[in-house]
Amino acid sequence: MKILVTGATGKLGSKVVEALLKKIPADQLAVSVRNPEKAAGLRTLGVEVRQGDFDRPETLEQAFAGIDRLLIISADGDNETRIRQHTHAVEAAAKAKVGFIAYTSVGNAQESSLFLAPVHSHTEKAILATGIPYSFLRNNWYLENELSSIQGVLAGAPWITSAGNGRVGWALREDYAEAAAAVLVGSGHENTIYELSGAPLTQAEFAAALGAALGREVPVQQVDDAAYGEIMRSAGVPDFVIPMLAAIQAGIRQGTLDIISGDFEKLLGRPAIPVAEALPKLVAEARG
Repeated sequence: MKILVTGATGKLGSKVVEALLKKIPADQLAVSVRNPEKAAGLRTLGVEVRQGDFDRPETLEQAFAGIDRLLIISADGDNETRIRQHTHAVEAAAKAKVGFIAYTSVGNAQESSLFLAPVHSHTEKAILATGIPYSFLRNNWYLENELSSIQGVLAGAPWITSAGNGRVGWALREDYAEAAAAVLVGSGHENTIYELSGAPLTQAEFAAALGAALGREVPVQQVDDAAYGEIMRSAGVPDFVIPMLAAIQAGIRQGTLDIISGDFEKLLGRPAIPVAEALPKLVAEARG
């Protein structure tokens, strides 16, 4: 059996590779990366490094050749770019006749109003259209996404949000990575959908957990989306990023990430690491 992971030098992909190497010999693992030089360390471990660029479809078909089980990790960028790139990856997987496709999607992808959801809805449908057995790993929200906000709190800022009482199922990347690895090496995952979510918390509950990790109260400042954008701008966030951040806050407020699921338990035999337990490690990382 040969498994391939795309985006293997990225934040999630590198953790998936790490999890897989605990389960299978290195010679059963390949990675597809845009810049093979960045994966030189994996090559020294015995992992096969292949060049694959989501904007150059011809490289993807070669990268996916002879692969039994493929993990497509969703790309970065605006929605239009991501849809184009994911379409290239799915088409290449079909041409290469891979045996199984796992894909990192988003919670409730087909019905969600989250501004990121159209990318994942489109990609899931494209994978379904190939007829290849699949597993959709609908990841909720990475706890590490809050690192910059935690750094702001460390610098004396309150926890600023326009998400109201909306809840988020935060989990660490390592938990999402271990779940992906379990699907790739396990059996019985054909044609499955996993809603991977931690226990949902409000922003106030998150701030309370952060305060416990810091040993002090973290005040919460609830604002509207416009004020949130202005605060982010004054904090040095680039203008092109601000609409995306505000849209995420709006999506949370609308309940798009308030997903209760036992799928982590199904795949890992345990729930996701609780936010309160994970935050001290993240605080230490934020402090550098």
